[in-house]
Order: sequence, then structure tokens, then C-alpha cells
Amino acid sequence: MDSPEFDELDQRLVSALVLDGRAPFSKIAAVLGVSDQTVARRYRRLYAEGELRVVGVRDTERLGHTRWMLRLRCTPDASVSIATALARRSDTAWIGLTSGGTEVVCTTESRRPEDHEALLLGKLPRTPSIVEIGAHQLLHRFYGGPLGWFTKDSALTAEERAALLPAPVDPSAPIRLDEEDDALIAALARNGRASYPELQKATGRSESAVKRRLDQLLRCGALFIDVEFDTTRFGFRSRALLWITVAPSALAAVGAALASHPEVAFAGATSGPANLVAVVICRDPAGLYTYLSEKLGTLEGVRHVETAPLLRQVKRLTYAG
Repeated sequence: MDSPEFDELDQRLVSALVLDGRAPFSKIAAVLGVSDQTVARRYRRLYAEGELRVVGVRDTERLGHTRWMLRLRCTPDASVSIATALARRSDTAWIGLTSGGTEVVCTTESRRPEDHEALLLGKLPRTPSIVEIGAHQLLHRFYGGPLGWFTKDSALTAEERAALLPAPVDPSAPIRLDEEDDALIAALARNGRASYPELQKATGRSESAVKRRLDQLLRCGALFIDVEFDTTRFGFRSRALLWITVAPSALAAVGAALASHPEVAFAGATSGPANLVAVVICRDPAGLYTYLSEKLGTLEGVRHVETAPLLRQVKRLTYAG
């Protein structure tokens, strides 16, 4: 832990929330071996400092929604304003600046084909400061979504993890969202730890109905509770986007290998010149070099890797600017 503000208990608390973002403080406290008041106080401090957010997120892969990753090469004076404008949109996430600040990378979710067309074929091409647009459809997720990067750390013991893990997603459960779910999901997107009375007020449904429906959405995997936080505060200051070209016959094997690497926060198969994209988080540039040369570089089937260090994270899951 490089920062005295974020000590071992902070790391263990974040790890617990990544496993179950809605776990009561009393349950987390019992697992971590501290008082309820200590957990609540730590959480409030991290939240107040803007470093920690617990949010409800639709699982686009389970819902069958189309996801795209956009690479927008911009004039140097416009990249921040373009990234900020994209961050304000409800259909974008994970927006960052790479390539010396001249490239904006973001993911978009399209529930209907016309939603993506309006952005990619309408608004973006009419933006004069965008020099080049690259759009890559995400075809398969090897790691990410409900599997948070922090679940790969060793802050919790196996027994502690087992005590905090919620009921597993039932892949056979039917997935269906209706208009009544929009208000519930929107409330959880603002605060994934919102109480049932708060969710009742936001949705106009009874507490029992809200609890029953939330349990259903979590159980079928249509919704998951995620945690966003600044990894640099835990000493991980080197983040990069990797565009990887892999032999088609090795794509599944390389994707599975990436999913097992502690450095990988996201890995997915994608369309375009590179057929695999990954987000890696390391402590420093030396750690990134070691990962590229000793782990990724030794995987059979990897033909080419483009490394784009992330200079600034404009949006993770939410944007409060």
C-alpha cells in the first residue's frame, strides 16, 4: 500500500464490496473482524472522497445487447471535450484518453441497432475535431462485467471470500426486463447500496415487490452490483489498453489465459484488425513491461500487441462531472 490514506482495511473493505456490493455492513464487519461502526465510517470516508462508488449495472452480455468499443483519433485540443461529451451519455462507459491524449477510447451499449447507428453514423462523423473513427464490436467477454479485477487480489482469505459471496447466477433462469424495471435499475445505477425504502420511493412499488424483483434480476444475471474506485490510490498506477492480434485457432485459449492473469481487468474478443482487447492494471511501467514480455508475450498464438497506456480515466461506470 503506497498511500497512507488507503491501508489494508480499506483494501479488504473494497474487496468485500466487490464480492457483494449490497452486503450489510454488519456482515462485512463480522467477516473482516472489526466493528460495524468502523466499516460504516471507512465506507463513508471513501465515498465522500469520491474514490468509491457502488452501482447497479446491466449485464449487457447476459441481456444480449450489442457492445462496441470506439477509438476516436482527435485533434489534441479537442480530446478532453469530446471525452467529456461522451461521458455525459447514458449509453457509454469506460472512457479514457490514450496515445498521448489524442485518442479517446470508450465502450457503448446499444439496446437497438438504431441507437448505435445514430451515434456512429450520425453524431460522431459530424464532429470536425474527430480525425478518424474506429468501431470494434465486442463479440465475447472472457473476463470483466460481474467479475471485478479486485476479486483477483489476496486481501481476503478463501474462508472470508466464501462467507461474502452471494448466491451464484442461475444461467437457466429466464431473463426479461420490462419498463417497470427501468426506475429500479436507474436508482441502483445512482447508488447500488440504496435501501429498500429508498428503492420503494424511487419506483413506487412496495418494499416486498422491490426486494423480490431485485433478487430476481441478480439471480438471473441481468443486473450485477459493481464497484468503481481509483486503482492508483492502492498503488496501481500503470494502466493500459492492449489491442492483441491472435491466430484465430488460438483466440479462445489466449482469452482464457488472459482471464486468469491478475493484471487483467477486462478481456474480450472483438472485431477489427486486432481480434482481442484487454485492459491491464500494473503497479508501474516496469510491471507493465514484465507483464508484456513474460506473460502475454509467451502465449502461443499471439502475433502482435499494440499497447496504449491510459493517460486519464474520464469515466468508469458513472460520470459526475
